[in-house]
Amino acid sequence: MNEGVEWAVHVCLLLDWMGTGEPVSTTRLAAGYELPPPYLNKQLQALARAGILASTPGARGGFRLVRPLEKITLMDVVTAIEGPDEAFQCTEIRRQGMGANHPESSFELPCTVRTAMRDAEFAWRRALAAQTLADLKAKTERMSPALGDRIRAWYELN
Repeated sequence: MNEGVEWAVHVCLLLDWMGTGEPVSTTRLAAGYELPPPYLNKQLQALARAGILASTPGARGGFRLVRPLEKITLMDVVTAIEGPDEAFQCTEIRRQGMGANHPESSFELPCTVRTAMRDAEFAWRRALAAQTLADLKAKTERMSPALGDRIRAWYELN
């Protein structure tokens, strides 16, 4: 999974903590985490295409949340950034090399490697789909109750 997923989740939480509802520029969002604005912008555009953020062009433009955190799952963010394809792609190598001359009947049962990987991915996807960004925000605020205030203060000064 690329780092864009981490960045995207943090920025969604950040936009909620900022609480303005106004578009925030990529440059300002990137500054809070010392991220490269052009690469962050690509991640934010992906979130906008997925209907998680709205993008406003222009000098006063930027990004804002369009769905409440309660309606955004971790799986929504992962899918927006990584795409919907399964992570593991079975290429059926068991049919090559030493298996190349085996009869077709040898391959009637699904590949056990593919099955195991698919089962694990489905479990992972279900776990991500069961957690909303609101869940993460609540847990973070329990661990660091003043975080939202610190974030707002930092952005007011920068």
